[in-house]
Amino acid sequence: MKKIDRAVQFLTQNPQLLICPHCQEPLNLSDYHLTCAHGHQYDLSKKGTLYLMRRAVTSDYDSPEMWQARRQMLSAGLFDGILEAINEALPNDSQIILDIGCGEATPLARLAQLRHNEGDRYLGFDISKDAVNLATQHDLAAFFCLADLANLPYQNRSVDAMIDIFSPSAYQEFNRVLKDDGLLLKVIPGADYLGQLRRLLYPDVNDQHHRYSNAKVRELFFKHYPDAKEVKVNYTFPLTPALFPQLLAMTPLQWGASAERIATALAQGLSEITVDVSLLVAQKQK
Repeated sequence: MKKIDRAVQFLTQNPQLLICPHCQEPLNLSDYHLTCAHGHQYDLSKKGTLYLMRRAVTSDYDSPEMWQARRQMLSAGLFDGILEAINEALPNDSQIILDIGCGEATPLARLAQLRHNEGDRYLGFDISKDAVNLATQHDLAAFFCLADLANLPYQNRSVDAMIDIFSPSAYQEFNRVLKDDGLLLKVIPGADYLGQLRRLLYPDVNDQHHRYSNAKVRELFFKHYPDAKEVKVNYTFPLTPALFPQLLAMTPLQWGASAERIATALAQGLSEITVDVSLLVAQKQK
């Protein structure tokens, strides 16, 4: 089945899931187009995606090379421990799961493999066209679009669970889209996340890049969800000589490093990397 037809099938099976980003009216499917009551029209791309942004947004996190590197690292299992923790926090019954800033969607695809639930439906959005196009390559009951975090194109109370892995948050929008008693699962880096790479790129012991503080992000989350729980996830992931350049390419840690330090890092490599994160789990309050 063509990707565009697969998207039509998904939207037909999940009607009135999307809203117009301009007027917030429901979007209705007709052939390969979606329209709202005010006449705004959005056409499915050949890859089965929609552009649902009011204006273009640029980001440093947007290059084909970065997304390909991310896919290789995540396909190799870099985030598997994180996804196992997310899976344990999710209910076993069928869910509509939205990935905030889904990138090329390997986390969603691997989560689907863990869940083995044919009733699950997956949604993902990003501001990167390259990432969203890559996302459609997964064999997954999913629909992907380009959208803005602050203006989510989803109906009120339409999603059972939201996953936010290292992405910014818009809690008012999250609460609007989550069903009553729905779950928000936010992953934030810990102090030792990718610690070996930080020390390799920034050898000065006093360099601010050595450790990451998630205090402000964590504090804001608990301000919105005081009854949330925190799950610490920490493990070491082995690196091969072929994987290390991909790790370097997928992370913004290299952006502040000199060309000399990057060359040294590529020549030296690493045999392992630490994944250190907190999974914050909150239930929407009615």
